[in-house]
Amino acid sequence: MKRIDKSAKEQYLAKISLARNASFVNPNETKEEQAKRIESAKKDFAYFVLSYLKHYIIDSETEKIIKSPDFHISFANKVKKEKRLKTIMRWARAHAKSVLADLFIPLWLWVNEDVNYMVIIGNNEDKAKILLSDLQAEFEANELLKHDFGDQYKSGNWEKGYFITKNGFIAKSIGMGQETRGLRMKARRPDYIVADDLEDKDTVKSPKRQDEIADWLLSSVIPTMDGARARFIVANNLFAPRMIQTVLEELTNGWYINQINAYNPVTYEPLWKEKYTAAYWQEIEREIGTLAANAEYNNKPHIRGKIFKQEQIQWGKMPRMNSFQVITGHWDIAYAGTPTSDYNAVRVWGLHNKDFWYIDSFVQQTKMQKACEWMCMYQKELPPSVMIKWRFEAQFWNDEVERTISEAEHLFNIRLNIVKVPNSKVKKYDRMERLQPYYQNSRIYYNQDKKSHRDTQTGLQQLYGIEPGYRTKDDAPDADEQAISFLETFIRSSRFKPRAGKMVKKTVRSY
Repeated sequence: MKRIDKSAKEQYLAKISLARNASFVNPNETKEEQAKRIESAKKDFAYFVLSYLKHYIIDSETEKIIKSPDFHISFANKVKKEKRLKTIMRWARAHAKSVLADLFIPLWLWVNEDVNYMVIIGNNEDKAKILLSDLQAEFEANELLKHDFGDQYKSGNWEKGYFITKNGFIAKSIGMGQETRGLRMKARRPDYIVADDLEDKDTVKSPKRQDEIADWLLSSVIPTMDGARARFIVANNLFAPRMIQTVLEELTNGWYINQINAYNPVTYEPLWKEKYTAAYWQEIEREIGTLAANAEYNNKPHIRGKIFKQEQIQWGKMPRMNSFQVITGHWDIAYAGTPTSDYNAVRVWGLHNKDFWYIDSFVQQTKMQKACEWMCMYQKELPPSVMIKWRFEAQFWNDEVERTISEAEHLFNIRLNIVKVPNSKVKKYDRMERLQPYYQNSRIYYNQDKKSHRDTQTGLQQLYGIEPGYRTKDDAPDADEQAISFLETFIRSSRFKPRAGKMVKKTVRSY
């Protein structure tokens, strides 16, 4: 811990030195010149950055100034204009989204007296403190900023991850998922919050965790802002098909999505022409590959899996439940219910005009009881005119499964009439792969009302992971194949039409 604290202190002192040495106060400047600079800085974001934060926009190799690009300026102006803005800042890596959201924009709002209380949320508390230290260092050591707006260092209120300036501006850092009730300070509440790079390799593997954080942001973080100003920014590039930001996008309406892609994938023309060239992005693709480059820099996540792809998923308005020829629910049973166990996957599919419709599902790492209860509740809520055929593989049958089903049926006063089906002799991978032609030929549809449904998204993530040699969970796509194979039998049986006319009796000769 001492080494960590020492390293953090050294990093902060380096930031202090940079801010102090980079800013310059002209001793011969007149009051009129100073007033003109201040007035221009308040109105013009690019001028503000060039005047007070020049040390952030100097190229380390050429030592030339990189002027603020248009997408920086337009985003900053939008944040300034809309005092209750809720936005997803979906910017490519290496395009200064953190610098803008955590430092440039809040400091610009501060000189305009348009922010009182800022909160930075990091993936964890330590990362959040590091992000906040950039702003803190500028307040403490930027000589030109202090010259024009006054020294803001306030002894006793200048801690790592939390400080209050002399004019009363509050800045605080917290980690993802932490308690937010303590953010209120008497009558003062946050009015500018940035959730910066919350996603990591662990959250993208856990739809449940993503849902929890999205709910925490919507139900706990944003409600801490209750004044006329309530700006909220989620800053992260889109490097995975499902992220906290995509969950938020599905759950909300009217949020501003500001997507910045680094370059044109065909011509390699860069968006940030002041900093990058087409040759640079061509070299990036050669170094890390096209798929990885598009995921990190063009907000086009690479879907792991070579068979089932995100673009093959058709979302549509589902037909009436009583218009399906057949509805089935296949249960892929799991026993353990631990964080590393298989999933209990109950997938409900329907046959409609020779198309297969995904209707609903339960896909969770739970004990069998919850899956059985879900099936009972689902069946109980169906219209009286709709019947569902529940099925599961006979290989899973044992006394514990029978007891769990009976208990759930008794609890809900319902009969599932669930049927054991023979185990398939075809390898699981081969069975799941045979669904691909249906996806290619647009024969499979997904209920659009379940687009942001956690269990639906979990099932899709498992589907995308199916490829030769895969090691991901496959419970949902396995259940999908079993359900669709059952529905196929109704298509085949409907193709047979008896011959019309008089029946001719044939004579059978014996030998």
